[in-house]
Amino acid sequence: MFQTYDEALTWIHARLRLGIKPGLKRMEWMMEKLGNPERKIKTVHIGGTNGKGSTVTFLRSILADAGYTIGTFTSPYIESFNERISVNGKQVSDEELLELANRIKPLADELDNSELGGPTEFEVITAMSFVYFAEVKQVDFAIYEVGLGGRFDSTNILMPLVSVITNVGLDHISILGDTYAEIAFEKAGIIKEGLPVITGTQHPEALAVIEKQAAEKHSSTFKLGEEIRVSSHSKIHKGERFTVSTPFGELANLEVSMIGIHQTANAALAVTAAQYLIEKGDIKAGEPEIRKGLKNAFWPGRLEFVSEKPTVILDGAHNTEGIESLAAELSTRFSDKKVHIVFAALKDKPLGSMIHRLEEVSDRMTFVSFDFPRAASAEELSVLSGKPGSGVENDWRGFLTNEIKETPDGWILAITGSLYFISEARRFILENF
Repeated sequence: MFQTYDEALTWIHARLRLGIKPGLKRMEWMMEKLGNPERKIKTVHIGGTNGKGSTVTFLRSILADAGYTIGTFTSPYIESFNERISVNGKQVSDEELLELANRIKPLADELDNSELGGPTEFEVITAMSFVYFAEVKQVDFAIYEVGLGGRFDSTNILMPLVSVITNVGLDHISILGDTYAEIAFEKAGIIKEGLPVITGTQHPEALAVIEKQAAEKHSSTFKLGEEIRVSSHSKIHKGERFTVSTPFGELANLEVSMIGIHQTANAALAVTAAQYLIEKGDIKAGEPEIRKGLKNAFWPGRLEFVSEKPTVILDGAHNTEGIESLAAELSTRFSDKKVHIVFAALKDKPLGSMIHRLEEVSDRMTFVSFDFPRAASAEELSVLSGKPGSGVENDWRGFLTNEIKETPDGWILAITGSLYFISEARRFILENF
């Protein structure tokens, strides 16, 4: 048995050595041993390549403003490990996490010595969340973010009220496949027999796969651009204003406090999910709760202002789609400023194309190294750059300290790339500035 939170967390992180092991048998085994806590929770399941975390946050905020106790399971974390398991935005305490780890460890030990093999870090955390929401902090609803893919993700033992697939992009191609169709097939694995799916997928090849899977499972679909429409978009000081039309009605002049036109799509999916739950009688809420919930929703590290003077933003743009959203925002919202981009990334991304797109919208580029097993070094990133004068920095903390102090008026400092790096950079900046 673990005696301290640190011991428990060290054990959880040590299971990273097992890597990614797609499949549901270990989860099903653990759930049976635990009395199937996942069956005692009303859930919404959210997958996709980008926008999962924002969509989770929008929906959580709407339901919380309607008076419900809402659990969320998300990954990765930005501020602290515990935030991955939260209730109404309040993360699991150190003491509770210690208790949960001690519940799961004997099962993990038994699996370690079985033909199924030991559970991964993500499987352990997922199992802990089910116990937490069902028994420790009993919630009205839990919103689960898919970790990777969908079909074989450890969260996919759920039977949700509704599933959401935000979009499909070419990420994790070494695991999920290297075409939109292959990746969409994995994402569509969260669609359950007879239960509806809401999707923001725009790529024709990917959408065709999702529609086919939904039809085979007799699941109704609500698609962005068809049944769900976003119109009348305009930028406000720190956010977006827009109108959403769905089969359940139209809501004009909605506002979100998260930046980027892509957030209007994420918000529209959350609105549709909330309206569906209202229509089915699962929740009691109305237009005021939806409006207030959207406005209050906040998700750190997504085009987040961490300083006004100088202007410093953080954005976890860690794949092609995320980079495109950031680039679009830099070239429109900040078109009157010169842009200095600080970039760090993992090796298993399409780094060349990502860097090229960032160079198109920047006046200066600096590549930095950070301490993470799969991180590319600043030098490795710099080799891929075609921009003369790009900087290389191995001490990112010292570099950011100087840059934040010395960034002149008329410039914006955009720190982006791996969410693991953004997590560290955000904590450093908020603690020191």
